[in-house]
Amino acid sequence: MVKILGATVLALLSWGNPGEPLVGQEVAWQEAKVFAVPTQADPAIDKIVDNYLDRLESLGYDRQRQGIWLQSEWAYLGYNQANNAFPAASLTKIATSVAALATWPPDHRFTTRFYADGPITAGVLQGNLLIAGDHDPLFVWEEAIAVGNALNRAGIREVTGDLVVVGNFAMNFEADPAVAGALFKQAVDESQWSAIVNKAFGDLPSNTPRPQVKVAGTIQTQAVLPPNLEPLLEHQSLPLAALLKQMNIYSNNDMAEMLAQAMGGAAIVAQTTSRLGAIPAAEIQLQNGSGLGVDNRLSPRAVTKMYQVLAEQLQPHGLGIDDIFPVMGRDRQGTLEWRSMPQGLTVKTGTLNTVSALAGIIPTQERGTVWFAIINNGPNFDRLRVEQDRLLQQIAEHWQILPENLNPGPMDKVLLGDPARNLTPQPSES
Repeated sequence: MVKILGATVLALLSWGNPGEPLVGQEVAWQEAKVFAVPTQADPAIDKIVDNYLDRLESLGYDRQRQGIWLQSEWAYLGYNQANNAFPAASLTKIATSVAALATWPPDHRFTTRFYADGPITAGVLQGNLLIAGDHDPLFVWEEAIAVGNALNRAGIREVTGDLVVVGNFAMNFEADPAVAGALFKQAVDESQWSAIVNKAFGDLPSNTPRPQVKVAGTIQTQAVLPPNLEPLLEHQSLPLAALLKQMNIYSNNDMAEMLAQAMGGAAIVAQTTSRLGAIPAAEIQLQNGSGLGVDNRLSPRAVTKMYQVLAEQLQPHGLGIDDIFPVMGRDRQGTLEWRSMPQGLTVKTGTLNTVSALAGIIPTQERGTVWFAIINNGPNFDRLRVEQDRLLQQIAEHWQILPENLNPGPMDKVLLGDPARNLTPQPSES
C-alpha cells in the first residue's frame, strides 16, 4: 500500500518493456491526483548513464558486457543489457535472502540443542555429550564459550565419553560436523584455547567466565539422535533478519551457502526467487547460494525485482531493506568500508576477478525510491568500483538523496545489544 497525496493506491505492476512507462494492471484510488511522482523517463539520467558507458568503453571495457537497470515505482530510468544474465558474484546473496525469508519469518532463530546420555555426578557426565545442530550459520567461538559456561552452570565439568555431533552443526563456518565438533570441544575447555580463541574471548564482556568442560573421548558423528536422552540446554541463534544483515554486510560466502543448503540448495533458491518475483528462469541461474563462480548469473532487471520482493516480505514485520543490507554512512565495516558512494544508499556489492557488481536502493526527493543494479564484466574490479561510485555520485547530484536511514534500525539494535558477544564474521566477498 502506498500513500500518495492522501490517496491509498494499490498497484500490481507488470514488467513491460524498457523505454515504456510501467503499466498498472490494477489501480484503485479515491478522487485525488495519484501520480505525484513523475512517471516519465529522465533525459538527464539517460545522459549520465550514457556517459558512464562511454567512459568504460574509453577504458577498454566492452559496452555489451555492462549491465545496468534503474527503476522507480512508476518509470524505467536507465538501462543497458538489462535482461541479460551476467556473472553477478555476491548479488546472488540477494536471491538467498529472498528465499530465506520465504522459508522462515524474520524473527526465526535456529536452535542448537545439547543432550546427555548418562548421569551427572559431582560435576562429571558419565557418558556422552551430544550436539543436535539446526543449520545455525553463525555458531562461532563466542557461542561455544557461552554454551561451555552454561554447561558449567548445569553442573558439568567433565565428560567421560565422546562428543557426538548429530544433524547440521557447523562452527566457525566449518560445515563438516567432525571439524565443527573438534572446534567446539576446544572452545568449551579453556585449557585447550589457542591465541585465536583467546582473542574472541577478549571481545566478550569483561565478567564472562572461562568455560571448563573437559571431554575425555573423541568426536563422533551420526545422522539421528538416539532415544532416551537427557536434555541439557538449547542455544538460539540471532533472528534470521540479523543473520542476513551480518551475511550481507560482510558478504560471508559460508553463511550464504549454509542457508542455501538448509533450504534444499541453489536450485530451490532460484526457483523460489523466480516464482516470488515473476522473474524468467533465464534471468536467474544459480549454482550456489553465495555467488562464488561465474556460473551464478543474474540480470540487472532481476536483481532490482528481488529487492522489491524483499521489501514486500519485510514490510509486514516492521522491517525494511536496510535491516538486512548495509547502508552507506551507517554500516562502516565490511564491504562498504572503502567505498565512496553517497550516504543513505542501501546496497549489496559483488566481486570476482572479472566481475564488479553493485545493487540497491536510492531514496530520492524527486523520484521516491529508485532501485538500481550495475553488473560490470571485465578486469580490474578496483577501477570498476571507482566508476560505479562516480556514477552514483552524479545521480545523487541530479536527484536529491534523502539519507533518512542513517540511524540504527531494529536489526542494528539487536546486534549492538547482544549481551553475549561482539559479532565479527570475517569478510569473504564474492
